[in-house]
Amino acid sequence: MFFNTLVQETAAAQQALFNRPVIQKTLAGEITLSRYQAFLTQAYHHVKHTVPLLMACGSRLPERHYALQVAVAEYIEEEIGHDQWILNDLQTTGVDPDIVRYGTPAMATDLMVAYAYHQIDRGNPLAFFGMVHVLEGTSIALATETAGLVKGSLGLPDNAFSYLTSHGSLDLEHVKFFENLMNTLDNPDDQQVIIHAANVFYRLYGDVLSAVEEAA
Repeated sequence: MFFNTLVQETAAAQQALFNRPVIQKTLAGEITLSRYQAFLTQAYHHVKHTVPLLMACGSRLPERHYALQVAVAEYIEEEIGHDQWILNDLQTTGVDPDIVRYGTPAMATDLMVAYAYHQIDRGNPLAFFGMVHVLEGTSIALATETAGLVKGSLGLPDNAFSYLTSHGSLDLEHVKFFENLMNTLDNPDDQQVIIHAANVFYRLYGDVLSAVEEAA
């Protein structure tokens, strides 16, 4: 099944992401409010592109990928408003959301988003599913635990974690949906596009998290 192959072929890149200092420090309990705020800030600057990227991807998928077109439509419906959740979380931590909304993302965040648009526009739109695999897989692995650690260390209220908790262990059904979707792909060229993109996005998202550490 292709999903298992995708996981295997990107395992080293995923581990490299998990080895980034910002993740290791957080899991070790070295947590600061400024780091959490910096994380949410960069999350906003890439999550706000999720729906536009999905729209662009869906518009460029060929007819033979009708099942993926349907899936993209479902993703769009589910993802609308998640960027606002992040702004709400930031406001709860004491950050003026408009400062983030109208601010400039880190260069690493800009590059990751630009690569996604470039692959959809000039490469192969299937590459976007490599990004989905990286961001959803990372969230499932880390978001719930991270939210608990940050809450325990900083004493923030539950409504400061709407983004993390919604993308953690509670989102397992969403990941199962993605797994089933990937298993419908049997064209080796399509599969390699997604594998390559996922490996690139692990590196790019790792750079985003490193930028969080620098900002904090």
